[in-house]
This record gives sequence, C-alpha cells and structure tokens, in this order.
Amino acid sequence: MAEIGKKEEKIQRLIGEISAIIERLEQFEAETSAELSEVHPKFIKSARNFIHYCALRKEDIRPIQKKLANLGLSRLDKPESHVMASLLASKAILEGFLNNEPIKKHKAQLTFKKSNRMGKSNAKALLGYRSRGRRTRIMVTIPTAVAYDYQLAHDMIASGMNCARINCAHDSEKEWSLMIGHIRTASEKLKKKCKISMDLGGPKVRTGTLPAGPKVKRFRPVKDVMGKVIQDCELWVGPLPHPNPQLLHLPVALTSLEKLKAGDSLFFRDTRNKKRKITITKTTKEGCLAQCGKTTFLETGMQMYTDIKYSSAPIEVGELPRTEDYLRLVSGDLLRLHKEAVPGGPAIRDEEGNLMSPAHISCTSSEIFDQVKEGEPVFFDDGKIEGVIRQQAPDELLIEIVNIRKVGIKLRADKGINFPDSKLALKGITPKDKRDLAFVVQNADIVNLSFVNQKRDVSNLHTELQKLNAPLGFGIILKIETQSGFNKLPEILLEAMRTYPVGVMIARGDLAIECGWDNIGRVQREILSLCRAAHIPEIWATQVLENLSKQGIPSRAEMTDAAMAQRTDCVMLSKGPYILQAIELLSTILKDMELYQEKNVRLWPAMERADKH
Repeated sequence: MAEIGKKEEKIQRLIGEISAIIERLEQFEAETSAELSEVHPKFIKSARNFIHYCALRKEDIRPIQKKLANLGLSRLDKPESHVMASLLASKAILEGFLNNEPIKKHKAQLTFKKSNRMGKSNAKALLGYRSRGRRTRIMVTIPTAVAYDYQLAHDMIASGMNCARINCAHDSEKEWSLMIGHIRTASEKLKKKCKISMDLGGPKVRTGTLPAGPKVKRFRPVKDVMGKVIQDCELWVGPLPHPNPQLLHLPVALTSLEKLKAGDSLFFRDTRNKKRKITITKTTKEGCLAQCGKTTFLETGMQMYTDIKYSSAPIEVGELPRTEDYLRLVSGDLLRLHKEAVPGGPAIRDEEGNLMSPAHISCTSSEIFDQVKEGEPVFFDDGKIEGVIRQQAPDELLIEIVNIRKVGIKLRADKGINFPDSKLALKGITPKDKRDLAFVVQNADIVNLSFVNQKRDVSNLHTELQKLNAPLGFGIILKIETQSGFNKLPEILLEAMRTYPVGVMIARGDLAIECGWDNIGRVQREILSLCRAAHIPEIWATQVLENLSKQGIPSRAEMTDAAMAQRTDCVMLSKGPYILQAIELLSTILKDMELYQEKNVRLWPAMERADKH
C-alpha cells in the first residue's frame, strides 16, 4: 500500500507541474494579446499556438519528459503544432491513472486533427497542389535556358516540379517574362498547376567584377582514372535555341550546316594550334548532333572545314560567351577588398617573385566597410574560401586567406561574402528590389524576401506590397540565412503572420557559414520547429542533390539529405545540366519516404527487403 501511495504522489506532483506550465502559457498569451490581435484571421489559432510553443521553449521540460516516459506515456517530444492539446492530453491521462477512471479529455481550442489540417491547408495556399503520391512539393530554380526553350519548361513540370523559382539577381524582365510564359503554357497543357515564385536579390554582399575573359569554350570527353577516353564529348552544333539544353552547345549558322550528313567531320586547329575534328552523328532541321574525341578549345570566329586539307568553304564558329576570369588564391595570400567599383585583378610580383601588390576585388555593398573590425573572419563563395581581416580602412579591407588547399582555389565575380562575427546593419529591401517587386506582383504568385534579419524587413515588404496593390492571396516566403534572422525568428514570424499565405525558406548555405558548421544541424531543426508551431510551410533549400544536378551523379550524403527533406513541405533544387534527372530522382525518393515520414512524425509500415522496385 505504501508503494501505491508513493506512486500516486508522484503522479499528483506531475499533474501539478503540467498544470503550472499550462498556467504560464496562458499568462504569456495574455501578455502578447496586442501582437495576436494584429495577425491575419487565418492565422489566429496558429499564432496563439506559436505563442504557447515559444513560452514552452523558455522552460527546461526534460525532467517532465523523463517522468512521462517512465509511465509509458508520450514524452511531449513533438508538441509543436498543438502545444496546449498535447499538455491537456497528458494531464487527462495522468488524472485517469490517478483516479482509476476513464480518461476525460480536456477540450483544447486547437486539436491534433485541426492543427494537421491547418498545416496542410497553409502549404496548399502558398505552394499549390502537391503531386500524386507525395506530400512534399518540389521547387526548382529556373535556368535562363527556359526563356528560349519551351520544351525544357514542359519537361521540368512533367518530371515533378510543383513550383518554379526565378532569381531576380540574374537575367532581366525580358527573360523573366519568357520563362513565366513557357511555365504557364506548359502548366496549362499538362493540367498540372505550377506556382511561380521570384527571389528579390536583397542586400547580399558579393564580390564585384573581374575583367571579362576570352570568348572560348572547352569541349572535353569523359576519361577514366588512367586518362583514357571512355566516352566522347557529345555536343549540339547549330543556332540558339537548341533542342537539348543538357548538351554542350557550339553555335553555328544553320545555312553552314545544310550540306552536312551523319559521318561527316569538321577539321580545324583549336586555340592551342592542336589538330582536332568534330564528327557529325545526326542531322536535323534545327542543327546537328556531334561528337568530339579529344579535349578541344574553340573560340568565336574560328573556322572549321569539311576536308582535312582545309580547302573547303569554311564554317565559322558563332558568338561564344566570354569565359569568367578569376583570382587564384592560396593560404597566406593577401586579398584587398575595396569599395571602388573597378574590375579586380591578380597579385602583381616583380621579376624575382616578390609581392608588389596583392590581388584585389571590389565589394558590391559599400556599407560593410564601416561595420567590420580587424581580426573578424570573412568567407567567400559559400564558405569555400576563409579569410581574416588584418587591416580595416573606410574604403578597403586587407584580408589574409587561411584554411584552403595548397593548390589554391578560384575566386570569381558575383560570389557571396559572409561576415559571420560582424554586426552588420544592412537594409532589407534595396532600390533594385523595389523595382523588381513591381514586376513580381504583376507576374508571379509568390515573392521570396532574401536576408530577412529583423521584424522591420518584413513590415517594409508589407508596406511595399500595399503600395503595389498586391492581389489577395499573394504569397510571401522569408529566406532565413543569417544569425540575426535565426535569433529574431519568433518576432519575424509574428510580423509575417499579418498576411496570408506565408512560408519560410531555410537557406542552408549562408546559414551554415553564419551560424557555424557545428551549429547548422541544430539551427535548421529549430527553424523547422518554429514553423510547425506557427503552421507555416517550410522550404528546405541549398545543395539538395547538387552533384546530380550539376554533374549527373549523386553522392551518398546528398541522397540521405534528400530523404531527410521529407520532413518539410517543399524541397528546392538548384539549376544544372542534369536538372530533369534530379527532379525525377527527388520525386521518387519523396514518394518512397512517404510511407515512413509525415512531417516530423515517423511512421512504421511493415519492413520490406532492399530489392529495387
């Protein structure tokens, strides 16, 4: 009897602890009533639950979780989307145990079912319809080629794209309009609604320009580890647009190809004066498919011939894009980052190899020079290059390059710069963003706000959208990619919930640099939890199946990463030559994982063999 009394006492004490938490959450809700009164009608219950979750996370409830687990009860490990309902359910079960009576449920304003329905409804309102067989949508960054290639837009939607993302940091309104036109047409023909979101460039700090390189293009066959050719380089010869954007393109006027047939060869000397030939494998009305068996460098205006003695009428190579110049940096190098918008250049050394002037490049943001300090770290190109500020001046920084491989690494123009330990105060919406936003409101379904650092960034966007008379239901996606954005996320989300629909993109590239590689796992998990508490859809972004998209072969690590993305409402893929294969594979992975994961809840179907199916 003494043991029973002791057990009852423990349960009674546990009920009291949970009741005290419930009281504190209700008190916190009352204290934030002013903020709650400002949210959109569709977010009222979600905002109240969000406030409860934020209050709950101010406490250490691990002792309560352990006590519940010892009784064989739910440990409140997934209460995000229905906090009060979870607490009340645990309390009711404990009371049933204590009184040896049937469980009497305490009614919550937001039940488990209602919270799940709200999450799904909000995802649909923002991101559109899901594909059959999978809950998680796929967003894809649209390459410029879609502007001139309707078939590529068609194939991307047919492969499983649910939302198209256009980055306003690249191309112009002309290309954007062509992309949107092709996506809308393909969506209609396929009877698959595809939402269009557009990124505002935001105040991203980037490297400035470098001198343009020559108009040269390299064609290289696939080789094995011994350097032997195992597959010829396939290319498309003809004018733009060409029908297969996954192949390398050699621009040639259509009139020059009229007499060519399969088996013919084009002979020439490349930029290194090496004898080379390209063999035609197939001819069409739009151009030719061809193969090249050796590494070849071609440049604009170069002449090719149909006979080996170069006596035939020449076929001229058309306009090739200029190659990107770059600065090669190694550990110990100095780099001058300057405010003046002039093209950068490599280090200058005398005849004996002594440094006369370090490599230099400009910075697109003039604001940062007064906001950083000597000794603070700086990262370039998604963290590939690490440096330390050694000297700081009003118009330039002298940076020592550290921790990169001995052979060196290339720094190109328009690459991101991060100052993770610096306290930067950058404007959320730039003048260019305001100009772009007018186009976005008229042509897209969603605007993506980059580098959201504080509540004011969101309120400024709301103001601009009101000025432009944004249509009812126009979506907003907040990109969280800085320490400040993460640290202030609760107040940012409450401000965002003044309009509907809203989503959050976890931009893991910049976020990992800003918060540290050792912190990114925890940070992205916390962002997911906060979004679930607010019933706000999440987009899992950056480097998902990147190797596959860009090189045609996925890595084991990114396959696991893609499977983990099943926990979110949407996954974003970046553009690349093999984007169609990436969309198809991701769609397959998400469908397979549907049986095992629904948001943050693991499901347990019967175990199957690992045979392919």
